[in-house]
Amino acid sequence: MALARRFLMQSSVAAGVLADPVLALAAFTMPDGRLWPQVKVGNVKDLEQSKPVGFNYPDEKSPAWLVKLSGAAYEGAGPDSNIVAFSAICTHMGCPVEFVGDRFICPCHYSMFDPAKNGQVYQGLASDYLPQIALEIDAAGDIQAVRMSGLVWGRVSDAPVRT
Repeated sequence: MALARRFLMQSSVAAGVLADPVLALAAFTMPDGRLWPQVKVGNVKDLEQSKPVGFNYPDEKSPAWLVKLSGAAYEGAGPDSNIVAFSAICTHMGCPVEFVGDRFICPCHYSMFDPAKNGQVYQGLASDYLPQIALEIDAAGDIQAVRMSGLVWGRVSDAPVRT
């Protein structure tokens, strides 16, 4: 019995070691296997608190917002963990969201999303979070969009639309 338990433990550890690089690579690839695009979306020194900056990610047909919040946020970037980015398309019916008073609001049906809490919907008809865009900041303060979690409204895949 001890031999079987030891074999199970050793096998589990070996599987974890082998799977780790695979899981790490999977986090940086889209469902079709291509790497997520890295797009410069701004610089820390140019951001003003609660003044959103528009950009497109993961492709030119996908509007998004970059914003510096008043406090720390889940998955926030920067020295104060308060810089976040999200899809600018409401998850309810695809209307463009606006950033008002430290929250995203959909003017079509009044869904509201909390950017400090991973884009969580807390009011309205939307039933899903706004897709959050992971950010990386280099030593010069340049902000790069590097991947996305969640589906842009109307899509069946996170992969950018091919033109």
